[in-house]
Amino acid sequence: MNLNELTAHEILDLIKSGKTTPADVHDSVNKAVQNTDKKVKAYVRTFDVNDHDLNTPKAGAAFPIPIAIKDNISINGKETTCCSKILAGYKPLYDATVITKLKNAGSLFVGTANMDEFAFGSSTENSCFGPSRNPWNLDCVPGGSSGGSAAAVASHETIWALGSDTGGSIRQPASFCGVVGVKPTYGRVSRYGLIAFASSLDQIGPITKDVKDSAILLNIISGYDEMDSTSINTPVPDYTKALTGDVKGLKIGIPKEFFIEGLDAEVKKSIEDAIEVFKKKGAEFIEVSLPHSEYSVATYYILATAEASSNLARFDGVRFGLRKQPSTLRKSPIVDMFEETRDAGFGAEAKRRIMLGTYSLSSGYYDAYYLRAQKVRTLIKNDFDKVFTKCDAILGPTAPTTAFKIGEKSDDPLSMYLSDIYTIAVNLAGIPAMSLPCGFSKAGLPIGLQIISKNFGEETMLRIAHTYEQATDWHTKKATLQ
Repeated sequence: MNLNELTAHEILDLIKSGKTTPADVHDSVNKAVQNTDKKVKAYVRTFDVNDHDLNTPKAGAAFPIPIAIKDNISINGKETTCCSKILAGYKPLYDATVITKLKNAGSLFVGTANMDEFAFGSSTENSCFGPSRNPWNLDCVPGGSSGGSAAAVASHETIWALGSDTGGSIRQPASFCGVVGVKPTYGRVSRYGLIAFASSLDQIGPITKDVKDSAILLNIISGYDEMDSTSINTPVPDYTKALTGDVKGLKIGIPKEFFIEGLDAEVKKSIEDAIEVFKKKGAEFIEVSLPHSEYSVATYYILATAEASSNLARFDGVRFGLRKQPSTLRKSPIVDMFEETRDAGFGAEAKRRIMLGTYSLSSGYYDAYYLRAQKVRTLIKNDFDKVFTKCDAILGPTAPTTAFKIGEKSDDPLSMYLSDIYTIAVNLAGIPAMSLPCGFSKAGLPIGLQIISKNFGEETMLRIAHTYEQATDWHTKKATLQ
């Protein structure tokens, strides 16, 4: 087997035993990128293998593993554009905290991964660089917005990757690409250096080939950061110690709201099969209710777009990125420059969300939309709090369907937004959740199982996921690249 097809923990074992070197692993990954990425288009830029700061294996480094970084996470001196024309040429003057942690661990940086512009999307079709493709079927989307990161892992163009999750943007592409994706508790991983979409919802997290790798990568990037005012100062456990393979006595909730009209029959069957696996392992299941989850999509698209409208106001052509000089004077030189820059720099979905958010924050509509959505958000969080007094975790589908065809939902924003119907409520509540493979459709497309836990319940969540993974072989399947 090629080195690039191994998991991080398998590679670490080989390095420790002297059977391979970090340079050999990095070389194997780079060859895969050269041979494969013209089909998958997971990356928007790759780094020079001789870049001393990013790609020189450090002697004695704890985790000299190649990694892909989503294009909204700042890397000092490297172009970081959120896959938007408006940030063309922008090079941050500092590293995001997660990048600093990865550098300290000895990570090797392969490149920056494709994404929906400013993380606005569920398919990676909204990138100014064009869409990424699903390694299991190149005619299908890899999910979004972290589609490039998930596609890179699934196609073995990296060993593991970082994505960001605002409403499902790690978990849904992980589901579509047949890999593992973790959205940590809000505040567990520093957001410093993550270019903001919706600041009260965004979280950076791992995308990996198996659960153990997610636990290892989460160990590396977690922890309190004084540079992030929303970072929570609480001890970080060793997540790998939670991988006991034992779920006896754990109570797992099945929300009745997750099994409703719109859920694909093949997805439903795979989730039901997964439940049977857990029952054989000694887990107990109870039906629970999340009565306000039906309002989560509407609530999310008010709050997230409102925060996006505020966050994206900084992209005005004055300080960094694109600047369009007006050809004719209409209002004033500065106003004309603002308007032309933002019109040329933002794509259609970014403009749609900015307008939605600005509208809901505007005078006369703030109380009717934004304030009311904040109140519903509290109700959604309270639903989860009540459920977690009865059970240790919640289980259900990650997405209502498998990956859809490129272009299939491009002209139907509402249909696209519903792709995240099972993931959005988790971000509104700020709790951790993850997706891992649990089957395939008859068309050969991966299906994802979502596990949700209470605040800082990542250990329980990973324990449950690892137990299922060890009892099945879905995570060992290889993408066909056809």
